[in-house]
Amino acid sequence: MIDIKLIRTNPDLVKENIKKKFQDEKIKLVDEVIELDKEYRAAQTKADELRNKRKTMSKQIGALMGKGQKDEAEKVKAEVAGIGDELEALEKKEEELKNAVRERMLVIPNIIDDSVPIGKDDSENVENERFGEPVVPDFEVPYHVDIMESFDGIDLDSARRTSGNGFYYLKGDIARLHSAILSYARDFMIDRGFTYYIPPFMIRSNVVTGVMSFAEMEGMMYKIEGEDLYLIGTSEHSMIGKFIDTIIPEDELPKTLTSYSPCFRKEVGAHGIEERGVYRIHQFEKQEMIVVCKPEDSMDWYNKLWKNSVDFFRTLDIPVRTLECCSGDLADLKVKSCDVEAWSPRQKKYFEVGSCSNLGDAQARRLGIRIKGADGSKYFAHTLNNTVVAPPRMLIAFLENNLNADGTVNIPEPLRMYMGGKDKITK
Repeated sequence: MIDIKLIRTNPDLVKENIKKKFQDEKIKLVDEVIELDKEYRAAQTKADELRNKRKTMSKQIGALMGKGQKDEAEKVKAEVAGIGDELEALEKKEEELKNAVRERMLVIPNIIDDSVPIGKDDSENVENERFGEPVVPDFEVPYHVDIMESFDGIDLDSARRTSGNGFYYLKGDIARLHSAILSYARDFMIDRGFTYYIPPFMIRSNVVTGVMSFAEMEGMMYKIEGEDLYLIGTSEHSMIGKFIDTIIPEDELPKTLTSYSPCFRKEVGAHGIEERGVYRIHQFEKQEMIVVCKPEDSMDWYNKLWKNSVDFFRTLDIPVRTLECCSGDLADLKVKSCDVEAWSPRQKKYFEVGSCSNLGDAQARRLGIRIKGADGSKYFAHTLNNTVVAPPRMLIAFLENNLNADGTVNIPEPLRMYMGGKDKITK
């Protein structure tokens, strides 16, 4: 959610930003907000005048009664009662107008950074940089499920019977590898100065609307029937929500957090869930990184965060690249975002394994996360998030890039301590 002062003072900038995101149907919301805001402020001013008038007249009643002028006092009382009725109606109108403004403000997209490339959708995202040399081996790389099944490491049929498509059982060395990657990711981030968290896996609706747009919410979140609770789609949701309605002293920033959680996603509009695969699924686990910082530091942190992911994947011998998300591919709350993509030797292309985002003060403004400066001033924080690793999707990249011609899989040195000292997975 952007600052309403920006709409009041520079509506053309807000409208131009909407055009850059190819959401022209939202342009009318800017004019609606301006008109509703004028009505709201007029009602607010009138209500304040009536409150002051009522306060003054209430004092008059006491003075008149003290002088024995009961009839005059009763007349003033009647007038005060009339003011009360008018004020009650105005306060109701204030609340309605305030909600109408907020409802529209929540839909107007955040102002994107000047460096974001303009494009309609993810087909116009721009490659930034490659890390590591993509290799296509001289033997055929099987489909990732076939690799897992060769180690008796996955059972999709049983999961389909218990839960439907989009779920899986991992077992044996593949399940152990899954846990090893998460454990290594946790320690990797702790070693970089981040504080480790395991957050709640369910959050209330006011946190959901604080961390994401309505469109994302409808397409992602599972609602707990009969309760004001949603299953999280990523631990970023509950980790940013942790700071709701708080004022953070400036000298305590930045907050650098890394969190583990299962993630649950509807994947609405995902063109169906694969029957044989773990790339797009309803349930997975993830290690995340979250930063809450001063506005002037957020772009520096943005660059640090995506570099952490690149460094993590390179320690596991996986070539990666970063892809700058264009304007039309940015979620409404985001100022700037890039995907980290891993090399697939089987497909001979890169595929997404994580996403790094700077959300500016959008989440902080929605959730009331403020900073208290040394001079006592208060202002909204900036929030950022980035995927460290999200298996089992990451397992696809790992298995393909570490597969040998004989069907064994190499275990890079950083993972061996989590795999009982093994340097290979064998059939």
